[in-house]
Amino acid sequence: EDVRLMKDMGMDAYRFSISWTRILPDGTLRGGVNREGIKYYNNLIDELLSKGVQPFVTLFHWDTPQRLEDKYGGFLSPNIINDYKDFAEVCFKEFGDRVKHWITLNEPWSFCVWGYAEGVSAPGRCSPWEKANCSAGDSGREPYTVGHHQILAHAAAARLYKQKYKGMQKGKIGITLVANWVIPISRSKSSIAATKRSMEFMLGWFLDPLCRGDYPRSMKVLVGNRLPQFTKIQSKLVKGAFDFIGLNYYTTNYVGSLPPSKGMRNSYSTDAQAIR
Repeated sequence: EDVRLMKDMGMDAYRFSISWTRILPDGTLRGGVNREGIKYYNNLIDELLSKGVQPFVTLFHWDTPQRLEDKYGGFLSPNIINDYKDFAEVCFKEFGDRVKHWITLNEPWSFCVWGYAEGVSAPGRCSPWEKANCSAGDSGREPYTVGHHQILAHAAAARLYKQKYKGMQKGKIGITLVANWVIPISRSKSSIAATKRSMEFMLGWFLDPLCRGDYPRSMKVLVGNRLPQFTKIQSKLVKGAFDFIGLNYYTTNYVGSLPPSKGMRNSYSTDAQAIR
């Protein structure tokens, strides 16, 4: 019925997310593939196409398998990269004959910041001093670790698709980022500079590695050794690992300069030395 309504509305595309655990119940190939999950998405994709609606499929929308969270900390561990790539490959094999637009990750910034800096989304981690109900986490380090592993996981899946499936399936693969436009709260040099840093810490955090192979200079300077580094091989893998970039945009913020944080209370929220 939902697909029929899409057709009645004149929609020609529908973006939806595939649940990792609906395909791989324990998050890994070793745990087996859920054929009922495959059947569910096959039925949805076939119904969409029968109504002239093209499926745009997102592979990860913040739903890390609990088994992997318990086993090694989810995206805090580099182990997630191969497990995510395995999940992506199952999807390419099962659905790629009909799905021509793949999105590896939805808004990695939101996943990193809300889940590991502010603790308001799963897995609810942050520095205990920053939010009273966070029992564990490090707001000054974990968001960057998770972001790093997300970028590498995206690149691994994108390269796999390009090398093994794109020639046969004729599809495209990309990523969806998020950015708010920012405007200096005053004409002062400090506000203008803070505005640039704010954009680099939100959009540039992920877009710069994909386009240039490394993080923005402002992040490297201000975050220091808390920001992971790409090896030369990783940089080469990440750079250009996309056919398209999706952008979610919601609002605009005024930005002013924020003094450097003092002491040991490092946090993503203050690292850019900018306040929205």
